[in-house]
Amino acid sequence: MASREVSTMIKQGFISDPTLSLSFSPSRTTLSSRPYSPSSSPPPPPPTESARPSHNNPTLFEMMSEEALRGSKTIEESRKKTQRRVAKFLTELKAYSFKNGGLGLSDVKLTVVSRDGYRVAMDVHRWVLSEKSRFFAEKLSQRREKGVSHTVEISECDDVEVYVETVVLMYCDDLKKRLIGENVTKVLALLKVSAAIMFDAGISSCLEYLEAVPWSEDEEEKVVSHLSQLELDGSMTEVLQRVSSEPSTSARSDGILLNLLSGVLQAKDDKARREMKTLFSRLLREDSFDDDNRFDVSKDTLYHLCHRCLSSLVLCLSEAMAIDGSRRDRGVLMAEIAREADNLQWIVDILIEKRIANDFVKLWADQRELAELHSKIPTMYRHEISRITAQLCIAIGRGNILVGKESRFSLLATWLEALYDDFGWMRSASKSVDKKLVEDGLSHTILTLSMRQQQAILLKWFDRFLNKGDDCPNIQRAFEVWWRRAFIRQYTDAEDSSQLQITVCSYPS
Repeated sequence: MASREVSTMIKQGFISDPTLSLSFSPSRTTLSSRPYSPSSSPPPPPPTESARPSHNNPTLFEMMSEEALRGSKTIEESRKKTQRRVAKFLTELKAYSFKNGGLGLSDVKLTVVSRDGYRVAMDVHRWVLSEKSRFFAEKLSQRREKGVSHTVEISECDDVEVYVETVVLMYCDDLKKRLIGENVTKVLALLKVSAAIMFDAGISSCLEYLEAVPWSEDEEEKVVSHLSQLELDGSMTEVLQRVSSEPSTSARSDGILLNLLSGVLQAKDDKARREMKTLFSRLLREDSFDDDNRFDVSKDTLYHLCHRCLSSLVLCLSEAMAIDGSRRDRGVLMAEIAREADNLQWIVDILIEKRIANDFVKLWADQRELAELHSKIPTMYRHEISRITAQLCIAIGRGNILVGKESRFSLLATWLEALYDDFGWMRSASKSVDKKLVEDGLSHTILTLSMRQQQAILLKWFDRFLNKGDDCPNIQRAFEVWWRRAFIRQYTDAEDSSQLQITVCSYPS
C-alpha cells in the first residue's frame, strides 16, 4: 500500500498501524451460519453505594466519589444505548442476508473496533463488499481462494454504530427510502464513512438526501464544513447550490439592496412595512460585525434614499399648506407625512448604526425650506418630523455621531424651535418617544457648543420653559452645567470673558 494511501486510512479511522491493524486471515475452516453478536469490553461496573457515613456536610472525597459514580453511570447508559442500536442493525443485516438467499453463506468476518475498545463483529459477504465498495474490492481481491473465509478488522473508529449501519446500507436495495426520517447529522456521518470506504451508492444517496431536506442554521454550517473536508469534487455541487452564489460586484449588490430598501419604504401595508424594517435593521446590524461581508449596503445608497425621503416630505408639507379642510384629505395627508418621516428615521438609524451619519447632520441642518414649511402647518401634521432632530441629538449626545461644532450649532439653529413646538405632541401621540432620552440627548448636544452658544440657547429655553412647562423639554441639567461653567468654575479665556453676561439675545452665527 502506498504511503499516501496508508496515511489516509489512518486519518479516516480504518487502521491505527499500517502493518498490524487491518488484517486478512484466510482460514480453511467452514464458517458457521450463526451470526455474530456485538461483543464489547465495557469498563468494570461502578462500585455500589455501600454503607457510607451519613454527614450533613459531605467531605471533598465523598463529593468526588459521587461525581465519578455519576460519570460512570452516564458512560454505561450511553454504551447500553449504543449496543441496543447496534443489535438492531445486526438484526436488520441478518434479515437482508436471509432475503437475498442467493448470496450463500457469509465468507468474511468483519470486526469494527472503536477507540475505547468496543468491538462489533459481523458475518458479511465478500461479493457484497467488493461490489459496493471500491476500498473492499481492492483489498479482498488479493485473496480469492475458493472456500476461504477472511477476517477483516477496522480499528480506531470514531463511531462504531455508523460503520455498522453503513455496512447494512450495502445490503439495502433502496438506499434513498432507507434514509427517509434520518436527521442531517446522522446522514453526514454515514456520508463520511461511505466516502472513506468508497461506497459510491451510499455517497450519492446521502448527497441526494442532503439536497432534498431543509437545514437549520446549525445544520447548514455542518453540511458546508463536512462537504468541504470530504472533497467529493463535482458530486456535491447540487447540495451546495442553496448556500453558494455567483461572485457579485459591489454595484450589483448595491442595486439589489436599493431595490429591497425602496420596496420597504414604499410598502402599502403598514404592518408589513414595520416588520420588514425590523428584519432589515437586524440583518444590516449583523453585517456590520462581519468584516469579510461582501453584501453590505453602501453609504451612497443610504444617502440616495435620504434625499428621496426629504423630497417627499417637502412635497407633503407643501400640500398640507393648501389643504381644503376635507376630513378625508387631512387624514390621508397626515398618514403620508408620518410615513415619510418614519421612513427617514429608519434610514437615519441605519446610518447611525453604521457610523456614517455625520453627513446627514449637515444635510438636515441645511433643510431650511423644509423647516420653513414645517413652521407654517398645524402641529398635528408635522410633529413626526421633529423626531428626526431628537434622534440626531440623542446620537450626538452619546458620541455616536462626531461632527464639528458649526454643524452641531447649525442643526439646533434650524430645528430647535420646531422641536420645542412639537415636543408636547411628540410625547402624547407616540408611546415610543422617551422623554428623558430626548432631554438628555438635547442637553448633551447643547453642552458641546461654545459658551456663547450655550448661553444664547439656554437663556431662550429658560424663558420658554417658564411659560410652557411640560410642553417644553426639561433641560435643567444642561442649564445647571452651563451656570457652573459660567459663574463658578469660570474656565474662560480673555477673549470670551466679555461675552458672558445675562441677556436674552438671538442665536449668534
